[in-house]
Amino acid sequence: IPGYGDSPPVEMAVTAEGRRTFLERVFQELGMQTPVLVSPSMSGRFSLPFLLAHEDRLAGFVPIAPVGTKDYTAEQYRRVQTPTLILYGDRDTGLAPQALQNLQHLPEHRVAVLPGAGHACYLDKPEAFHQALLGFLHQRK
Repeated sequence: IPGYGDSPPVEMAVTAEGRRTFLERVFQELGMQTPVLVSPSMSGRFSLPFLLAHEDRLAGFVPIAPVGTKDYTAEQYRRVQTPTLILYGDRDTGLAPQALQNLQHLPEHRVAVLPGAGHACYLDKPEAFHQALLGFLHQRK
């Protein structure tokens, strides 16, 4: 994610619109038509603006305790028809409950909770994470 960790900051990533545009360009450069967007933690600042503006351009959405869910209203989420797998570890008591509270307004969602996993549930329980993700992806075919 531009501007996080050791990556250099990107001027366009300052606003939600800029982050949405950045993600549009990434998909365009990679030649992706309707991908499934997997969005852990800080990437929510990019994925959520994209989802709310271009839900028709995603085959699916997999938020993993993303940040920024409280920036949008229940009504905004209710308009999104993208199939969604809300995924998190049951030991993530910080972001996961807040994200679930907001994202559960997405009408086409289901929830997968990974027992014994924290915020980075894909690292804590990789087999369970991949099983949940692959199950969701197989339904998208």
